[in-house]
Amino acid sequence: MGGAVSAGEDNDELIDNLKEAQYIRSELVEQAFRAVDRADYYLEEFKENAYKDLAWKHGNIHLSAPCIYSEVMEALDLQPGLSFLNLGSGTGYLSSMVGLILGPFGINHGIELHADVIEYAKQKLEFFIRTSDSFDKFEFCEPSFVSGNCLEISPECSQYDRVYCGAGVQKEHEDYMKNLLKVGGILVMPLEEKLTKITRTGPSAWETKKILAVSFAPLIQPNHLDSGKSRLVHLPPVTVRSLQDLSRIAIRGTIKKLIHQETASKNGNGLRNPPRFKRRRIRHRRMETIVFLDKEVFASRISNPLEDNNSEELEEDCREEVEKPVPELKPKPATNTLREKILTLPLPDPLKYYLLYYREK
Repeated sequence: MGGAVSAGEDNDELIDNLKEAQYIRSELVEQAFRAVDRADYYLEEFKENAYKDLAWKHGNIHLSAPCIYSEVMEALDLQPGLSFLNLGSGTGYLSSMVGLILGPFGINHGIELHADVIEYAKQKLEFFIRTSDSFDKFEFCEPSFVSGNCLEISPECSQYDRVYCGAGVQKEHEDYMKNLLKVGGILVMPLEEKLTKITRTGPSAWETKKILAVSFAPLIQPNHLDSGKSRLVHLPPVTVRSLQDLSRIAIRGTIKKLIHQETASKNGNGLRNPPRFKRRRIRHRRMETIVFLDKEVFASRISNPLEDNNSEELEEDCREEVEKPVPELKPKPATNTLREKILTLPLPDPLKYYLLYYREK
């Protein structure tokens, strides 16, 4: 699946392409995608493909195409404080982006069938928290992952505001999935080869919307051959945060407000989102035509009319570009203002490190 947008050179360019193609449409979703680098969830030897709009699978590890995740995030209509359940949570890439929107008072749970993938997801989550400067721009709802088959969730488990299933759902399991939702909740899942959004509008009332055609591997059915009994999956309990944790959230939030006020006073109203550095690239656009005839595929390339009529001028322009290269400005490294502010506070070092989540950077 995927291939709807062209490949990017880095995570930001991939997001630019998804925005241009209208897969990413809201500011919250854009911020979450920019904060979590997709390449960090790839194995090192496959990172060269991270910014292509393609799915990736290696053993049990799997990532959907960026265009699919974009549509899922938009359809979920996430808001701070909601509860989210990710069925087939995989690498935790989607759960981490969701956690940035849910904030510290949300609930972020995932179920994954393969124990090795859960271990992989935990490693990637820890890496994100400890090394990403983006982490300090948000208050994070950390995902919790449990092992098991998502078709065997204990009936005693709570319902959720938002649910996503990352595998193809058979029609006979549609009602089971719907019952995981609270009234007013949203379920997004591949159903009958369509990415489908289902909103629970009442105890027994639903609204269904087909988003786009997709092809997902089907859900793996429970295996009861060993004991003849199902192995119920118990999701993590909903616990109240400790006073210590609440204090950290409040202090970090207060410092962020002070930083925002200081920035606004220096820059007037300032720019809401400072312009990002963008590489200057020269492209010669051509139109491509692909013709399908029976089972054969014929591809032809049609030159731009300007190229036919003014090819000599374009060649001359190209020579001028080579002869007079534009100096490429390099962006300054982003400053983690929150971190710097915390480190200057008149506090004992252990408390400073606690406020920084004991992060490496």
